[in-house]
Amino acid sequence: MKALFLHNRYQQAGGEDGVVRAEIALLREQGHQVELLEESNDGIVGGSEALKAAFRCVYSPAAGRQVRERISRARPDVVHIHNFFPRLSPAIHYACSQAHVPVVQTLHNYRLLCPKALLLRDDRVCEACVGRKVPWPAVLHACYRDSYAATAAVAAMDAVHNALGTWQRKVNIFVALTEFAKRKFSQGGLPAEKIVVKPNFVYPDPGVGSESRSYALFVGRLSEEKGIRTLLSAWKRLLPSRPLKLVGEGPLEPLAAEASEQIPGVEWLGACNRDQVLELMGAASFLIVPSHWFEGFPLAVVEAFAKGTPVVASCLGALAELVEHRCTGLHFQPGEPADLAEQVDWAFTHPTELQRFRLNARQEYDAKYTGEKNYELLANIYSKAIRNDKQL
Repeated sequence: MKALFLHNRYQQAGGEDGVVRAEIALLREQGHQVELLEESNDGIVGGSEALKAAFRCVYSPAAGRQVRERISRARPDVVHIHNFFPRLSPAIHYACSQAHVPVVQTLHNYRLLCPKALLLRDDRVCEACVGRKVPWPAVLHACYRDSYAATAAVAAMDAVHNALGTWQRKVNIFVALTEFAKRKFSQGGLPAEKIVVKPNFVYPDPGVGSESRSYALFVGRLSEEKGIRTLLSAWKRLLPSRPLKLVGEGPLEPLAAEASEQIPGVEWLGACNRDQVLELMGAASFLIVPSHWFEGFPLAVVEAFAKGTPVVASCLGALAELVEHRCTGLHFQPGEPADLAEQVDWAFTHPTELQRFRLNARQEYDAKYTGEKNYELLANIYSKAIRNDKQL
């Protein structure tokens, strides 16, 4: 089978970029021919460039021509779209349709429902635009890059392609990362019968971690929606103090640096590479994911499971689905430092139960998140898309 991957890479490498490369490597290892056509956001610097890119996101004729030319050369059996925003634009959907190539699209974020793509406003969950043909509330609040003009451009993209039926007519199968996301996209107007669930995965298997297990760990972007303030506020409440390692960078770096100096047990390590992160995960007592927004599918959760490390997570959206309370980790109420502190204290003081969680976490990885399981799901999705396309 031949597959063509289409992806608009972000300026800062993120989980989506990693998933694209992991899927390509997995398919090639299984003997499939895979090509990647990738655009980059590196040239989008400053407000004026961001505004221009936002307006081009509605339909880019240049991107459409580029995809048609690549399809003509590669002759793929299926096209897999990961991220088309902003440079590729939905023009690529029409290019695939004109070439009569079936399309699979992974829904990494909520861009088709929310111009900001996060279902988040003022650092709180917001679903004001979900299900609207024209997402005008986002424009009213300048949700995208705090710009009314840029938000209007992205909202125009959603409105135009909702009206044209692009998502309903030009995509054979959508891939949601969780059942929660599938329900949300269905609620927002995507055809439920076209949405299948395929989780992210960790490949190759990093193996179970060490036995030191002496600290809690946070890995992620240091930003408001990730719940850093909730986490640090919880740590101030812990008596006795407990060790916490923070890994990541972002706008709240000053807060992390201050916490390292003022809150007993807290250590900010800055950015770490993937091997370093996996080593830290393997030695941690548990991973903490304190987000108060609808996470898509944090790879950190599955990486922790692969290392046999339980996860303490907000009981919100996909996190409530990925982490089973008192089985593979613990839940706490999002944005509630007192509840998080209580769960953390329980975890540190119940080593026998935590050991059971470790075994369960690793079993969860083996059952759902290995390369082998993911390849099986992906191959079935491609086969279904090709069959459905022939029937149209």
